Amino acid sequence: MEDYQPIEDYGVIGDLNSVALVSVRGSIDFMCFPDFDSPTIFAALLDKDRGGHFKIHPLNENINHKQLYLPETNVLLTRFLADEGVAEITDFMPEEEAYGGKEVIRRLSCIKGEMRFKIECCPRFNYARAKHTTTQISKNEVIFTSQESSRLVLRLLSSVPLQVRNDDAHAEFILLPGEHADFMLEQVDHRTPIERDFNAFVEQSLLDTIHYWKDWTDKCNYRGRWMEMVHRSALVLKLLTSYRFGSIVAAPTFGLPEEIGGVRNWDYRYTWIRDASFTVYALINLGYKKEASAFMKWVEKQCDDIGDAGYLRLMYTIDGRKDLEEIELKHLEGYRKTKPVRIGNGAYNQIQLDIYGELLDAVYLYDKYVEPISYRFWKNLSRQVDWVCNNWHREDEGIWEVRGGKRQFLYSRLLCWVAIDRAMRIADNHSYPLPPHWQQERDKIFYDIHENFWDEELQAFVQYKGAKTVDAATLLMPIIRFISPTDPQWLSTLKRIEDELVSDSLVYRYRPDESIEGLSGGEGTFSMCTFWYVECLARAGHLDKATLFFEKMIGYANHLGLYAEQLGVKGEHLGNFPQAFTHLGLISAALSLNHEINKKRGNAEL
Repeated sequence: MEDYQPIEDYGVIGDLNSVALVSVRGSIDFMCFPDFDSPTIFAALLDKDRGGHFKIHPLNENINHKQLYLPETNVLLTRFLADEGVAEITDFMPEEEAYGGKEVIRRLSCIKGEMRFKIECCPRFNYARAKHTTTQISKNEVIFTSQESSRLVLRLLSSVPLQVRNDDAHAEFILLPGEHADFMLEQVDHRTPIERDFNAFVEQSLLDTIHYWKDWTDKCNYRGRWMEMVHRSALVLKLLTSYRFGSIVAAPTFGLPEEIGGVRNWDYRYTWIRDASFTVYALINLGYKKEASAFMKWVEKQCDDIGDAGYLRLMYTIDGRKDLEEIELKHLEGYRKTKPVRIGNGAYNQIQLDIYGELLDAVYLYDKYVEPISYRFWKNLSRQVDWVCNNWHREDEGIWEVRGGKRQFLYSRLLCWVAIDRAMRIADNHSYPLPPHWQQERDKIFYDIHENFWDEELQAFVQYKGAKTVDAATLLMPIIRFISPTDPQWLSTLKRIEDELVSDSLVYRYRPDESIEGLSGGEGTFSMCTFWYVECLARAGHLDKATLFFEKMIGYANHLGLYAEQLGVKGEHLGNFPQAFTHLGLISAALSLNHEINKKRGNAEL
């Protein structure tokens, strides 16, 4: 057995509080608990010896492993196929809305033959930094108690006898055809008695969880091509949404590298205004108004909290806190021994001017297609727009959060234009007072982009003022309706991006430059940019090419239809996983491409 499982060998389950990564070998190797941004209790993905895991596996040799989701759900099946028999684990987390979250349930079933299994539940609290004690309450119940100040208490219930060795829970047992064994790991108060029938709870919660996800998927209004992939991506986005707060995390993991052996290993378990706003676009387009409303309420609270205009942060914790100090977990060896392993994110106090545009675009769509925003919210947003009008010309760190110093990035300038433009549209829709300087500043930005970011020699819009390079973020120019997708200046820019950044059908964000980024090393192709590229091709009328490249990109998904942030040269998944950016990009590209194909055939949806 290899020392590690590749990222693409994992499925995810979740309860709208947190997410667990389950390998094809039946091991939960990563989980922050009880919330997305809580410390890990399992992190074998980042250190197989120290990180902790919850493993269920047959003792047979020569086993084939398969994984699939129950259709239209986030209930995961992991199958073991051996000469002696067949078995499967059903993994799920009862969702917060009905059950309050805080449980991981694993049902192991023997399908045929006689099979012997072992389980190992080895939690490692507080990123594997805190010791714990283990108390065996009965042969079927074990309590794990963290010795750190928060004293997180976990209870493992089992339908087979457990043994405690070295403060971990173990079991070996045999199952015959039709038999099953249940395991539940839950957060409890140390004094909480078992107040429910364990077997009945597992049965009922499994049925309820299946029905919950199927009912949720049924609310999707998309009925076009690639529907299964669109539904899977929507289910991923839902898993990354906090039921309690309405915020949306960029990914449920940290420390997964953008390059094996490199230093670009970030913590994405937070709510980026940019990523979450893009997610809201996708959810609104699929008809999910409830999630969009919850996020808007969360944003409205942040606008109330920031006091003076211009202090909207680019990222927050899921409950809206602003302190995300970045530190290194030096005791963890890292995924495939790639260090440093970081938690927190030092980019939280950067200036990134584009976030106002993404947010205002999301608010505009919400106001138009979900429900009108309140005047009180509008007044808070207006203060932000005024700030953009006064500061759009500033340098910043840009969408890619470079650490090599501020520059005047095209994408930031472009999204400042969006912020003012969408604010004007909202004001017009409500007949709100429209400050005359808004249009003046919007038009100044428009002319500035055309005059100072267009390179006549390259025949392209460039990455930043004075640059001789292009940036894949520029692919959003026609998507956000700044320029026509068939405008000659845009088509020549698209050609330059193809020449410099596209490898076959895959797209790099930019060509790495240490002087700009402040970081050494490289990275893979950026999967969201590939989907942007597909969408640009579709809008420009290159439908055969767009369809081919979209289908190729679908082929890079893992066995469950999941994507990390990036793809390596061998198609390996890189960066944090699963990545909201990638999945919302897939949804947007699928919807746009489907629309353009229908339009060409004369039956475009209204």
